[in-house]
Amino acid sequence: MEGVSYGWLSLLPAVIAITLCIVTKNVIPSLLLGIFSGVFIMNGYNPITALVDTSSKYIVGKGVADSWNAGLLVFCLIIGGMVGVMNKSGGMQAIATQIAKKAKSKVSAQIAASTLGIVVFIDDYASCLITGNTMRPVTDAQKISREKLSFIVDATAAAISSVIPISTWIAMELGLIQDGLASVGIKANAIVVFIQSIPYRFYVLFLVVFMFASFPLKRDYGPMLKAEIRARKTGEVFAKDSHPMYQEAKDIMPDEGVKGSIWDFILPIITFIVVTVVGLRYNGSALLLGDEAKIISSNFFKIVTEVDGQQVIYTFRDILGNADSSVVLTWASFVASIEAVTQVLIERRMNFTKAIDAWIGGVRSMILAVIILALALTLKAVIDEMGTATFIVEITKPFLNGAWIPLIVFFIACLLSFATGTSWGTMAILMPIAIPLAAAASEVSGVLTPTIIATIGSVLGGAIFGDHCSPISDTTILASTASGSDHIAHVTTQIPYAITVAVAGAIFGYLPFAFGVPVWLSLIIGSAGLIIFIYFYGKKLDDDGNIVK
Repeated sequence: MEGVSYGWLSLLPAVIAITLCIVTKNVIPSLLLGIFSGVFIMNGYNPITALVDTSSKYIVGKGVADSWNAGLLVFCLIIGGMVGVMNKSGGMQAIATQIAKKAKSKVSAQIAASTLGIVVFIDDYASCLITGNTMRPVTDAQKISREKLSFIVDATAAAISSVIPISTWIAMELGLIQDGLASVGIKANAIVVFIQSIPYRFYVLFLVVFMFASFPLKRDYGPMLKAEIRARKTGEVFAKDSHPMYQEAKDIMPDEGVKGSIWDFILPIITFIVVTVVGLRYNGSALLLGDEAKIISSNFFKIVTEVDGQQVIYTFRDILGNADSSVVLTWASFVASIEAVTQVLIERRMNFTKAIDAWIGGVRSMILAVIILALALTLKAVIDEMGTATFIVEITKPFLNGAWIPLIVFFIACLLSFATGTSWGTMAILMPIAIPLAAAASEVSGVLTPTIIATIGSVLGGAIFGDHCSPISDTTILASTASGSDHIAHVTTQIPYAITVAVAGAIFGYLPFAFGVPVWLSLIIGSAGLIIFIYFYGKKLDDDGNIVK
């Protein structure tokens, strides 16, 4: 029940789900048991009512029926249908062939995938789906493991969207910063503080350095090394006994002899992006202004309104950030699907029946991913109701003091985001607490200090850690889906890399800050430290999967 404190028991659902996911490598039963354990506790340990509520009240009511969740699940299915048409028409193979001409090596293929992920910065979900689906044939041709591709897709999704001032993340982040500063009497421009905090988001910045350094060095370690050896030696981009989240069924592969055009890929993607941008503008302005706003002037990038006799200006950034991206992405994928089907009909590559069959085949290929995502979203609802995030913050409050606040807050944000699988929830819980604590430690009332800025950066950066590698994170699931990777294989190969970057952020970033080291120096030393670590700890592989001495 909401409002009831469950203390340490509130950690149990997340611990059960995450532990079983990693140990059993079977996601669906693990998530179901995690959900059931939470509902069992909240129902007074009554197994009958817990079983009933697990299915009806939580999985259906809060996991699937929630408007945001429903939009995201429908988006996944429709985008799968669009990809199915692009596959069947030969468009995916055509674009892969063109990229492959440029990406003639494993290094260039990985750089191309990373660059594409960064370019699609407007939304982390869109970045995952576009980058994974586009680059999967290219990396497969280069015998790069699906685990490695899913790492690249995941690393360039939420991490990049979170630091770009024009993305679907911006309003949420700016709102938290503005409210937090206002609570301690600091008058500052939220967007300026947002930009000032970017150098202190060590996890995000070091993640980009880590990724791009590992490509030319040709080094990997841990489970990722094993995955790369398997892919290069056997050509198996995913293990035989694994369960890829996206499986290219035969019914959506091009018929023999079909040669698609790159425009069968490019035009649906352009349609998707254009509708996304226009949709975010339309939806964002509708949610931002409401029905009673008095609009003085308006264009695509700015709206001027009057509120209580005062002129209020909303920039494109404000509009974009207030949009419901799950709804907009559903619009975009639906319109892009129509464009893809219409295009192949006009080109006479397929008749109407085959085109619809290809779309349905694409939808079918996403069923496993949608089931897992629905269960992960349900588990988040259970965790929220049990107050897990609030409990973690409360038990760690006594340790928050002085110049060490950014370091400690970073660890709390990492733990909280990993346990709950949500970066937005972590930011929303921590920011209102962290800013006042940092302000109190600064001993200067009403002044924006480096400690406050660094603390804001540690919340926004640490929250990305869990979003990046928690098995119950929506973007982690989408990265597995778009890349065609087994979800647990993606998580287990990615966690060592994510932990490496997080530790580097703590040791080379927030720890030196406590001793007064300039942030620019921390960034240089930390980047160099990561490169040295990769070089000496990682194992270099040749193209045949042999370790180079």
